[in-house]
Amino acid sequence: MKEKLNFGNLALKTLMSIVGVTVLSIGATFLRGGNVGLDPFTAINTGISNKLGLGLGIFQLSVNFVIFLLILWLDRKKIGIGTFVNMIMVGFEIQFFTQIYNQLFPEKITFLVIVADTVIGLLLFTLGSSLYMGPKLGVAPYDAIAPIFSERFKSSYKITRIIQDVLFMAGALAFGGPVGFATIIVAFFTGPLITWWNEHISDPLVAFIDHLTRPDTRNKVTVLLSAMGRRTYESVAKTYEATEIMQAKLGRYSNSDLKTQQKIARRNLANSKQTYENYLAQYKMIEEELNKRKNQ
Repeated sequence: MKEKLNFGNLALKTLMSIVGVTVLSIGATFLRGGNVGLDPFTAINTGISNKLGLGLGIFQLSVNFVIFLLILWLDRKKIGIGTFVNMIMVGFEIQFFTQIYNQLFPEKITFLVIVADTVIGLLLFTLGSSLYMGPKLGVAPYDAIAPIFSERFKSSYKITRIIQDVLFMAGALAFGGPVGFATIIVAFFTGPLITWWNEHISDPLVAFIDHLTRPDTRNKVTVLLSAMGRRTYESVAKTYEATEIMQAKLGRYSNSDLKTQQKIARRNLANSKQTYENYLAQYKMIEEELNKRKNQ
């Protein structure tokens, strides 16, 4: 039987991919702002688009579309929501964030700026790459080239990807694209950083989304919150009514009556504290049970 599509899970993972692409674009913007070079694909697109007098967004989208058609023909399994998010958004976002960067940092480039832009750019670029690829909703057309060719020619993915990046980097140099030492770092050494982000951010986030949107988890949480919500509402409503009545009669109470009401309020306060502790114990028991089932 075909598994029912979990729209909540898909929506959250799509949002994660969108956030990842945006973070990636901001990282590329810092690399571009520091003139330390962009990733090979963006670098060659920047060089050609500048020569043609076109915006990076339009040109990169056009190139992505051509590669997308190639991927569609060779291996459409590599295509998903993440593919479209990346191919449509990256070029326009880099173009947009570059305008903001130039407004915020119009000063001349110094050594400290270069170092800061390189570190921030590489960290954000690799974090964004990890976030957008983590949900496994498809990869960018450029990122799908190496896996497809390595599978078809039975070659190493690592070697195929290096050859791909070197060819695009050479093309970027030929067309005057922004190639620098960061381009070389992106082409050869981003793997360990992306792996670190995967282990510490993306994989745990994907696992959390899967757990949060699991039907049994969602139903248990809904039942719990509904029951607690009804009981809490009834308790608050009764307390509010009693407070209104007391406020209306307060001036007519004798000293003895006031002391009696004070004892009642003190007892209710102690009961409320005990009720809170009971709810907290219930919550912890349910949380422990869910974690136990998650690890089974």
